[in-house]
Amino acid sequence: MPAAGAGGALRHAEWVRHPSLDQLRPHLEDPATTDVFVNGAAVFVDRGQGPRRAAGIELAEAEARELAITLIAAGGRHIDESHPCVDVRLDGGARVHAVLPPVSVSGTLVSIRVPRLESVTLTELGRRGMFTAAVAERLRGFVSARENLLVTGAAGAGKTTLLSALLAEAGHDERILTIEDVAELRLDHPHHVRLEARQPNLEGAGGISLARLVREALRMRPDRLVVGECRGEEIRELLSALNTGHDGGAGTVHANSLGDVPARLEALGALAGLTDHALARQVTSAIGVVIHVTRDRDGTRHIGALGRPALAADGRLHIEEVS
Repeated sequence: MPAAGAGGALRHAEWVRHPSLDQLRPHLEDPATTDVFVNGAAVFVDRGQGPRRAAGIELAEAEARELAITLIAAGGRHIDESHPCVDVRLDGGARVHAVLPPVSVSGTLVSIRVPRLESVTLTELGRRGMFTAAVAERLRGFVSARENLLVTGAAGAGKTTLLSALLAEAGHDERILTIEDVAELRLDHPHHVRLEARQPNLEGAGGISLARLVREALRMRPDRLVVGECRGEEIRELLSALNTGHDGGAGTVHANSLGDVPARLEALGALAGLTDHALARQVTSAIGVVIHVTRDRDGTRHIGALGRPALAADGRLHIEEVS
């Protein structure tokens, strides 16, 4: 997220100016902030080193509840006792999740993910210590060779940031189409088309899933098809697309280690009706390189391992680490 005055959309979004955010605004506008958490009366702020208690802020339950209602309404939805858990995306790219009592035992909970609005390059990530110059050249080689990439890692490890930087290396004559539950990928590229899933309304109608958007995207002639984060049945659609001539694509998946990737993909495949063996054949055919990113306790993010999918002796998926 850029420094004040650098033109970040979040800084100019109307919801940031609401009086209910007076106490949180300095933290939301801090360029280092990635997340703000309201846990009932207590407020925690994450600036890349983990959540820390924000000194001098105590919210009454009525204030926390007003905050939740205001932010959810700003995202075009409604939260109350009959719908106590709601997730929205706000202008400027911030993502808000709120939970009301009695589902939340300790008072109203609000989680605000603050987007980083700058486009970060591989060169800049290298300066920050995410990888060496030699690894950076390997990564550029993957993009140039149009390898299909799967970026994995735990929450907050830097998957989206790395994927954005990788996609920015694609040729400027290519059409990149990204599909996300919440649009977070930001890349410096002249032909970037973004699709975002839509949640159903209170009556359960109007939702547009990631899986459907992948199918729609195939009709839009993408040179690179990207699913920002695979969480369910859309994994089948992405693998199918990457297995039918759409090279140079990518996606991200939550996984705690490179060794955990097969189990995670099998779980997602099961949601899409794929058996372990069918999933393994799809992945080994579709994905060229798995890039696993990690986040140390001090907040440092780096590439922990590179791997290639392979079939194990029992026909299930295995990720072979490569040096």
